[in-house]
Amino acid sequence: MTEADILKALSNVQEPDLGKDLVTLNMVKNILINGNEVSFTIVLTTPACPMKDMMRTASENAVKILVNKEAVVTVNFTANTSSIRKDDQKILNGVKNIIAVVSGKGGVGKSTVSANLALALAEGGATVGLMDADIYGPSVPIMFGVRGERPQMKEVNGKGIIVPLQKFGIRLMSIGLLVDEKNAVVWRGPMASSAIRQFVTDVDWGELDYLIIDMPPGTGDIHLTLMQTVPVTGVVIVTTPQNVALADAKKAIAMFGQAQINVPIIGLVENMSYFTPAELPGNKYFLFGKEGGKRLAEEYDLPFLGQVPLVQSIREGGDQGIPAMLSDDKPSCEAFRNFTAQTVRNIAIRNAKTPATRPVEMAV
Repeated sequence: MTEADILKALSNVQEPDLGKDLVTLNMVKNILINGNEVSFTIVLTTPACPMKDMMRTASENAVKILVNKEAVVTVNFTANTSSIRKDDQKILNGVKNIIAVVSGKGGVGKSTVSANLALALAEGGATVGLMDADIYGPSVPIMFGVRGERPQMKEVNGKGIIVPLQKFGIRLMSIGLLVDEKNAVVWRGPMASSAIRQFVTDVDWGELDYLIIDMPPGTGDIHLTLMQTVPVTGVVIVTTPQNVALADAKKAIAMFGQAQINVPIIGLVENMSYFTPAELPGNKYFLFGKEGGKRLAEEYDLPFLGQVPLVQSIREGGDQGIPAMLSDDKPSCEAFRNFTAQTVRNIAIRNAKTPATRPVEMAV
């Protein structure tokens, strides 16, 4: 066996999402051959890649069938999270992907989705931060059990920089960590926008594969400020199946599709899709309608990222500061893992096939 033999065989193995072979994509590294033993490393586009096992099996079969049926093949994996940032990266320079989680209206579980997306990404080996951009209704301190805690400060070049809290392996920042939770944040739009800029420019996020931003509901000042400040990789839209939520989700879709904004939509996830009582695990009750989010995704030709059920443990975990991804409830964890896998795949496809997003320039 030679290195050329191995590369020729692996040129028949496709990366499932990007539609090209591993060799063309320059994903094969460190080929080592010792008699019938061969090992190599596949460089993934994200540590949370859901297609890892499929590529392992396909690579092993390619070597055995096309090179040496007696070969003992060892496939190793490493990751270099894909990113398409082409700005000057003076802001969030260590962050590869900036993902905004949005909804047209409140109450659809956007913060729950954001928290569990962050945890599922970290479970897959990614380095993740979670920014709570909902100035008027911050949820991250409650959901991560850090109420009353305060971030530390450090000085960099004479400027005070906030060090985000860390919990469950996630770097966290929220206005709820800076103000007394009993006090209402009564700010006009410019003040809220200024706070968001500070969360981006004056927080030491460090090196991150993904920064998940839990946006406030609606389509307003904070959304525009964020997109004018940083190049958002894409947005994930959260809705429930009911018509009221779908009508507002359409507004969010329309906002990001405007020519002067034009931020890619990674996909749409349907939360509270159905209710399954613990005592009747085989039953599904569609309390808010059936598959409304799926139909909306089809209507706008958007990737459908999955369904998350209405489960008591998800609500309890959020209230107790232990999100569903850390619970023993297998259906909930599986739903969020499936959703995250689809999200990761679509981020990788977006980075491979769509031009980089630049900060939005608008006179509004």
